[in-house]
Amino acid sequence: MQTFSLLLIGFGSVHQAFAHLLLEKREVLAQRYGLAFRVVGVVDSRGAVVQDGGLDLAALLAYKAAGHSVGTFPSGKPLPDALTLARTATYDLLLEASPVNLVDGEPALGCVRAALAQGRGAVLANKAPLVLDFRGLHALAAAHNAGLAFSATVCGGLPVINVGRRDLVAADIHRIEGIFNSTSNYILTRMAAGESYDDALAEAQRRGLAETDPSLDVDGWDTANKLVILANAILGLEVGLEDVRVQGMRGLGQDEVMAARRQGEMFRLIATAARIADGWRLEVRPRRVPLTSFLGGIDLWEMGIVFHTDIFEDVYLKIDERGPLATAAAMLRDAVHLSLASKDVTMIGFRG
Repeated sequence: MQTFSLLLIGFGSVHQAFAHLLLEKREVLAQRYGLAFRVVGVVDSRGAVVQDGGLDLAALLAYKAAGHSVGTFPSGKPLPDALTLARTATYDLLLEASPVNLVDGEPALGCVRAALAQGRGAVLANKAPLVLDFRGLHALAAAHNAGLAFSATVCGGLPVINVGRRDLVAADIHRIEGIFNSTSNYILTRMAAGESYDDALAEAQRRGLAETDPSLDVDGWDTANKLVILANAILGLEVGLEDVRVQGMRGLGQDEVMAARRQGEMFRLIATAARIADGWRLEVRPRRVPLTSFLGGIDLWEMGIVFHTDIFEDVYLKIDERGPLATAAAMLRDAVHLSLASKDVTMIGFRG
């Protein structure tokens, strides 16, 4: 049995679900992989707490649910902010799930850099650090022999990154198409059924699955962020958001969406990376696709991707993700992979 110490940067829905997973899957992690995880530091928007021997997760979750900040949790030492925690705590892996900030990436970018520079691993659900500094973070990780994993950044629990980087061995990928944002997909599906944009959005917000400000989702920028990560991580490109042509879905009228449905087609907000004569075309835009096609059949809260390749032909992946659990599970997956890699053990076929 080997124990790894974790920092959780951000303690919203994803990391709270992650904490529940650590409690629920403790025996599975021990029996299958010989691993134990203890959370030694947590930060939310109002403060941070650290406890070298490990925090009581059940108590911390109850404290947070009662409306308190983790920074005032009585069983631990308070710290002022995330960066102080990342720089001064003793830990093995930093897990980043704070709100996305595409202006300067902070505090996520500074925290991830601090962890990697100390030779500590980083697991990301936050897309901003990778969108803003993909090459720099990978260079820093390589220079300090630190692990860097981010399968939770694209389509939550769906192992898009893992399949593209690990499983399509020797393949020539000539096109990627995908629906990467479940909020926009839900709204378009409901509009096709006759519901107004405003009502569909309100329902998504009521369920807690859409933000109060849905701009990143419906204007296509969340999808574009994920396309940038895929292009860098899987296609080996060096691109940023400025290289993606982005058109959101707000310009679509309900009559237009319903008319497409009557003609056997669906509007979907689709990300595309396509090989062209002088390189690659990267775009996000609403497209009409046949209802009977794979992309047309991705319904409501589902997300999916198609890899068009030479030797594997076409590979289709889809997930129905209606809350933070699958994203939290993807972070746990990455934490396990990085921990086993540090022990020189492969997870495939390993049972403790």
